[in-house]
Amino acid sequence: HLDTASHEAFGRLLGTPVAHPTVPSADGRYSFPINSDYGGRANQWHSDVTFVPAYPAFSILHARTIPPYGGNTLWANTATAYANLPAPLQELAAGLRAVHSNDYDYAALRPDAIPEQLQRFRDVFAKIKFETEHPVVRVHPETGERTLLLGNFVQKISGLTGRDSRDLLDLFQRHIERPENTVRWQWRVGDVALWDNRATQHYGVDDSDAHERKLARVTIDGDVPVGIDGRTSTLLSPDSVPEPEHGIASGASTSGTDAPTVVPAAAG
Repeated sequence: HLDTASHEAFGRLLGTPVAHPTVPSADGRYSFPINSDYGGRANQWHSDVTFVPAYPAFSILHARTIPPYGGNTLWANTATAYANLPAPLQELAAGLRAVHSNDYDYAALRPDAIPEQLQRFRDVFAKIKFETEHPVVRVHPETGERTLLLGNFVQKISGLTGRDSRDLLDLFQRHIERPENTVRWQWRVGDVALWDNRATQHYGVDDSDAHERKLARVTIDGDVPVGIDGRTSTLLSPDSVPEPEHGIASGASTSGTDAPTVVPAAAG
């Protein structure tokens, strides 16, 4: 059994836990609630909290309530995605930067969501609006691998607008999402998944209808990404990352696995 305290203690074995910059913990300092009843169906490919400069290095997800069917999570390897790009696309990606933000069109991504629930979620998630410019290709600080830094928090390619930006984003994202580049986990209550957030994206499949799905996530402090050209990520707004309501700010200061490590409930 993994309660909130032991979940956070487990995180400390990997580094310094960090709170979400806008969403307060429900029952701990660093535990982030993922609740299907609160707009929290993460049915878009993303890496966690990339709208701040030093986004989390690791994420640890604990399954608390699981629907009778559906609700799986997929992970994609962003290092392999870059490595498998044709050389001209690698060269193109290496010279690009992209703006990530937590302020986006939630309704467009979740057209089936109850508007009131979606608005409540947005009011909390985007109560402080962040924009950060990251390199599209970052160099992993431990392995030296080059990884694609994209996902649904990306709003545009820097210097481009409209269709040009969208087409480039879609091009690279398609390579990340290729089925042979992904793994899929069917949750059981008590399962724990751990992944390198700097080298993966993930996707919570929204196919469990109205059934309840509750998980809790603890994230571990990361470093500011560095691109192939040596340039680091830049916070565009606000002027600094404020302290969150619980814990210390993700991305306020700081410093993989190819696929998530999943610990089945029966094993622990």
